[in-house]
Amino acid sequence: MSAETDNENETRTTPTPARPAPSSTTPGTSRPRQPTSGPSRYRALLRGRNRPVWEEDPNPLGLLVKGAALLLIVATVVYPLYTVVLTSLSTQADITRSGGLVTVPGGLTFAAYEQILSGGIVTRATVVSIGITVVGTVLSTTVSVLAAYGLSRPGSFAHRPILFVFLITMFFGAGMIPTYLLVSNLGLIDSYWSLILPGAVSAFNVLILRAFFMGIDRSITDAAKIDGAGDWRILGQIVLPMSKAVVAVVALFYGVGYWNAFFNAMLYINDNAKWPLQLVLRSYVLQGVTLPGSGVGQVDVADGAVTGLPVKMAVMVLAIVPILVVYPLVQRHFTKGVIFGAIKG
Repeated sequence: MSAETDNENETRTTPTPARPAPSSTTPGTSRPRQPTSGPSRYRALLRGRNRPVWEEDPNPLGLLVKGAALLLIVATVVYPLYTVVLTSLSTQADITRSGGLVTVPGGLTFAAYEQILSGGIVTRATVVSIGITVVGTVLSTTVSVLAAYGLSRPGSFAHRPILFVFLITMFFGAGMIPTYLLVSNLGLIDSYWSLILPGAVSAFNVLILRAFFMGIDRSITDAAKIDGAGDWRILGQIVLPMSKAVVAVVALFYGVGYWNAFFNAMLYINDNAKWPLQLVLRSYVLQGVTLPGSGVGQVDVADGAVTGLPVKMAVMVLAIVPILVVYPLVQRHFTKGVIFGAIKG
């Protein structure tokens, strides 16, 4: 009886072993368990990602330097344009007081724009430039798309020889005199076509389009051929809708080229009534030539009119604004259209 009592007392007095604390390791592994929530989990994830340097979060000093650099670049670009626009809108008194270009706004007037758009040579030159840009861009983009699509098809007629000819033209040119003789023999002197046809197709733009077209999955076009679609239908309903970005970029390249071109007009256009706006800008603003029928000249200051400098600045603004309006609309397509197409090619 006493032995049984002693056993019971020993069982009651024996301390229960303490339960081990929960381990921070996952069973079966030696890696520490990640925190389940809170800031510590976020820091642990950042430490475990092993991100490259260019993906790291920028520090405040880096953001400040980048912001200052961008602000300086924007100011460098915007300030000259600001002075040109403000001078074109200033009165003669403000021009005289500032001694040239106006930087502080004073009395504003649209007299300079009324002069250049009053039906003289500047108005005609603006219409000529718009017409050449629109017609030339449509023609050049159409021809480039057709040429690029044909060169992107492996089984097209004379594929390699034509592609070789395109590549040769990128490195070797005929020169100014042979080109002038060709334009003259074709009877294009003093013709608007002389401002379009000599540079209607750019081999560089054709190669950009070709690289993009070749990047389109061939199974798509093969499926369309099985369904009975021809090349024209495949190009119009399948390829072009998938290539809007690169076509828009190429059209912008052509449009900017036609709008800014003046050298062809110097060579081939003798009648100043057919001058484009850029040639008028060069002759009047840079060379100081008085253009007949332009309405440019000093008028009554009492009516708020202006003299030569605001008119020159107004012509510059008129030549710059269309590109500034169109360019941002196509800017978003640059990376997708040109860089993606070049990489895929």
